[in-house]
Order: sequence, then structure tokens, then C-alpha cells
Amino acid sequence: MDDRFAVGLTTRRQFLKSTTLLAALALSAACAPSGPAPAKPTEAPKPAEAPKPAEAPKPAAAQPTAPAAEPTQAAPAQAAKPGDVPRNRTVMEITGSSVQQGKFTDAELWNPYAVGSNHQSGPNLIYEPLAYYSAFADKEHLWLAEGYQYSPDSKQLTIKTRQGITWSDGKPFSAEDVAYTFNSLRDLGGKVRWGVDVQQVLQEARATDANTVVLTFKVPAPRFFEFITYKYDIGVYIVPKHIFDGQDWTSFRAFDLGKDWPVTTGPWKVVYAAPEQKIYDRRQDWWAVKAGLVKQMPQMQRIVATPTAGEQQLAQAVITNQVDFSTSLQPATFPTVFAQNAKIITHSGRDKPYGYTDWWPVSLYVNNTAKPFDDPDVRWAISYYMDRDQIVDVGWSGASSPSSLPMPTYPPLKPYFEAVKDLLAKYPTAEFNPKKGFKKEGGKWLQPDGQPFKLEVMGPGTGTFAQIGPVVSELLKRQGVDGSYVQPPDASDRFNKGDYVGMLNGHGGSVRDPYYTLRLYQGATQAVPGAHLVNFPKWSNKKYDEIVDQVFVTPMDDKPKLQQLFHQAMEIWLPELPDIQLTEFHHRIPMNTTYWKNWPTAENPYVNGAFWHLTHQLILNNLEPVS
Repeated sequence: MDDRFAVGLTTRRQFLKSTTLLAALALSAACAPSGPAPAKPTEAPKPAEAPKPAEAPKPAAAQPTAPAAEPTQAAPAQAAKPGDVPRNRTVMEITGSSVQQGKFTDAELWNPYAVGSNHQSGPNLIYEPLAYYSAFADKEHLWLAEGYQYSPDSKQLTIKTRQGITWSDGKPFSAEDVAYTFNSLRDLGGKVRWGVDVQQVLQEARATDANTVVLTFKVPAPRFFEFITYKYDIGVYIVPKHIFDGQDWTSFRAFDLGKDWPVTTGPWKVVYAAPEQKIYDRRQDWWAVKAGLVKQMPQMQRIVATPTAGEQQLAQAVITNQVDFSTSLQPATFPTVFAQNAKIITHSGRDKPYGYTDWWPVSLYVNNTAKPFDDPDVRWAISYYMDRDQIVDVGWSGASSPSSLPMPTYPPLKPYFEAVKDLLAKYPTAEFNPKKGFKKEGGKWLQPDGQPFKLEVMGPGTGTFAQIGPVVSELLKRQGVDGSYVQPPDASDRFNKGDYVGMLNGHGGSVRDPYYTLRLYQGATQAVPGAHLVNFPKWSNKKYDEIVDQVFVTPMDDKPKLQQLFHQAMEIWLPELPDIQLTEFHHRIPMNTTYWKNWPTAENPYVNGAFWHLTHQLILNNLEPVS
């Protein structure tokens, strides 16, 4: 095509001068989640009536006041407003999980299996796992379980749970809770998150004594314990049988503060939950201290979580010490934040990329069941129209890199990238080459029926892709596609339900071997609720499914066979290209050292720093008060 722009010849400044891009940027700002008007530089914003900062760094007491508006939930379920806790014993978080238009959508939803629930917004602190895994430290932390062992054929798994653990209502935690959880998931299947994954392999879970559960599988399942271990957004939540038994898991809320619900084995008690704010207070004791897993109780007495109201309000809250850590900021925001608060750091200190490479490489998803995106040639044409260098330079302010496969380049995964180098040379997923796209008529790409080709690309209402969305739209327009970018508040819900045409989103799959990334594209995961390990493109291929099933039954230490199977799977996946690869994703989490220290950083990488992930408690275990 003679009207394409050449790689390396368009600077960031020149690209931004494009009138259509400026219009798109204005549109993305207009479509961002609504919130208060940007605060004046001398005034601290009030994100959901969070505890007031008490004039920055003084560690004076500050009361996490409840929202001014009365919550709409039933009065018996809501406790009285909690009392004061000093600011320097409170961890303040601002999150974008389960947030629409500046408010939590799940304040009364504490059953992590209920439809609409999200472990990222609280249940990750309430339901402790059998084990944690830190990908950054490459370390497994046995937790509710003290040991596990497979049979020689990997068709049976015996898990030993720790003694002396009780739920917060005084009932004992036991192997019965574990067996009940897995048998229920087996029976519920696709009705709840993780149900399909358990149902496909589990024959029966049986508690043989108070602290022993034996899982019998239909097929060898050598990675099952790794699957149920908490890491990133993957891991099975163990629930209390005496609370959940007889309930409809798809709708049961597990919330009534009058009954001290949700119950937990962990160190936190929910004391307030409303659309504007969630508050957790530290319990009096915790079995993990007695077991020697931690040296002492967490040093903070309270955690206060408030929903994000947009980038400017979030940045101002960070600058004015209203927040200790928050959802990611855009890279272009950090220089301003650093200039106004010397106490703010990121995983990479105060240097680019202002964070760490997440497990979530970004793609332009297209619905493979919607025409013309059911045609692989169309998907490949769009891929060739994407100039990843421009997306990185303009959208990510140079603080990212292109991605060629839907999994991160973590050290354990690099051998699998090497195993498919020959295929990536044949199918260059990161290549910008519009000449390989479709021909245009009159400067426009027309569909076979002569109608203009349109592609509306959505982004999450939280604004995660507010900077790269307009760049993607502009790249499409420059190749004759009528592209647009929008951020409707319900974009993520629509995406999860398959009600979309185009969407910018990441991949929550592999961190140790390729199975979980391959799992993302199996036919069985097309209708899984919960937004994790889900086949969002709605692509399916029977032969591919069979290969991935072979990967599942292959031991994780049999790397030669896994690399061979991965190559076979990619021989099918790459020509089809279910979604269009764009860039790596970085968690750019601002961490405030005014009140708390020992944050996870590149120099101290004990775990990834996303507090919305299932490993949040490992961060809280390590934080130390500054004074």
C-alpha cells in the first residue's frame, strides 16, 4: 500500500499531531469512568471518602470515615461505622477491581464463586489457600496444607492440612472443607469459576481423617496442586462447608456483618463494605503465627480499600499521601508524581518502565464468532496493520515492548519461545507490514458486500488502556479501516459474556510452563464465568484441544515433551491467530514509603506487587511501619 507510514519515520510528537488521534484521545478522556472534577493542586481529592491524610506526612491518627451517603444494603447486614485507627497503622489502597463509575459493584458479594464475584476486590484476603506460589521468587509457600504427594501414576493426590486452624466463627477448619470444595466444583462444572477445570479431571475428593484429603482423578493430573495454588489470578478458594453447604453457589453472597460473615481463617475481618469503601480490621490472633509461617501478626491494624475515580484523582491521592499503594498509573503520569512526592517508588524504583512485566501480555481481541473476524485472513490483516513500536512509543511512553505470544517472557517460559522460533519466523505475529493486508478502494477497506469495514475497539472502563486505545484506532484508520476506541463502563462485563466485536485486554495464563496459556483457547473454556482462564476470542479447534489435553497430563518437569507438544499446538494456533498480539503489559504500581517500607521491588522481589492478585497477603506479611 502506498499510503502507509514507515516504521521509525514517525516520531511520538508527529504521531500525536494527527487530528484524528487527538480527537480519539479526547473521546477516551470523555468516556473514562466518571468522577469528581480534577482536584486543584493544593487540594487533596476525596476518593470515596477515604480516611483523610492528616496533612501528609504527620503520622497523626486519621479516621477512615464511612461514606456520607447511606449504603443501600439491608441494615442487619451492615455493621456500625468502625472507630479510629492511626494513619501510620493503616494501609490505604485504591483499586480498579469491580469498579464502575467510581463505585464498587460487589460490596455485598463475598462468595468468590458467585456469578459477578471477583476475588481481586476482597475475597483474596478472606479465603486462604492450600499454598501460595511467588513467580518472582520462584518459591512455593505451603499454607493451609502442610504437604502433598502424588501416586506414581499421578491419578491420586493426597493433601495433608495443618492442625489447629479454625474459622473466625470458631468452627474447625479441616480436610472436610477441602473435600467439600472440590466435590462441589466437580458437580457445578461450568456454572462457577474453576468448575470446568475441576470437573474435567476429578473423580472424587474424600476426607480420610480430619487432616487428610485424597483426590482421585479420571486421568493423570500431575499439575493439579499447582493449579489450585494461589498465584496471580489462578488458584482454588477453599470455602467453609458449614456455611456453604446447601447454598446456591451461583448466588449465595456469604455476607452478613451481623453474623460476622464472611468467615475466614485469615488475619482480616470485614468490618465495613459499601459501594464507596471496604474496610478490614486485623483480628486478635492468627494460626499462621503459631505455626511459624510468619514471625508476627501483620503490622497494620486496618486496610481501607476505595474505588478508583480516574487517573488524575488517583495521582493526586498518591502525591498527597492519601494512599499507600494503588492500581497502576499510566507511564506519562509518573514524572509528575515523582516530582511532587519523593517518597513514591515503583518495582523498578523511579526509572522506566515504572514497574514490572506482568503475566498479562496485551492483545487486540476480536470475536471469532462474528463476521468477518471468523476469517483468519482478516485477523492476520489487522495484525499486519499494528505498528507495535508506535504503540509502545506513543501509547506506553516508551515504557514497554512488543509481544509475540500471549504469555510473558518469564525465565521458565523462555525455552518455549525458543521451541517455536521457526514458526514465529513463518508467522510473524509482531510484524508491521500493511502490504500483507487487504487492498483498499478509494483509501478505504471495503467488505465483500461493498460496505466500509468498521471495527469498534473497547477498553475497560477503568481506563487501563486509555493511552494505547486511541493509538490502535489511529493505526486502523491509517490503513483504511473505520476504527474507533471507546471505554463504556460495562466493557469488561460485555467482554466476559462475549458481547463484543473488538476489545483490548490481557492474558492471564502461564508463568511456569505453557499449559495455562494454551488452556485459554480450549473450547471447554468458552463459557466459564469469572473472567479467568477463559476463552475470550471464542475460537475452537478440536485437534488443538486434544494436544492441550496431552499437555495437562504431562509432568511439568518433562520439558522436552512439553516443548514438543507446545510446538504442535502453535502449528495450529499461529496460522489461525485467534487474537492480535500487541505488547507486554507492566504493572506500574506506585508504592508510598511515607508510612510503610519493605515493598516488593526489583531489589527485593519476594512476590509481584499487585495487591488485587491472590498473593496479596504475602505483601502484607512483609510490610513494616516506617515509625
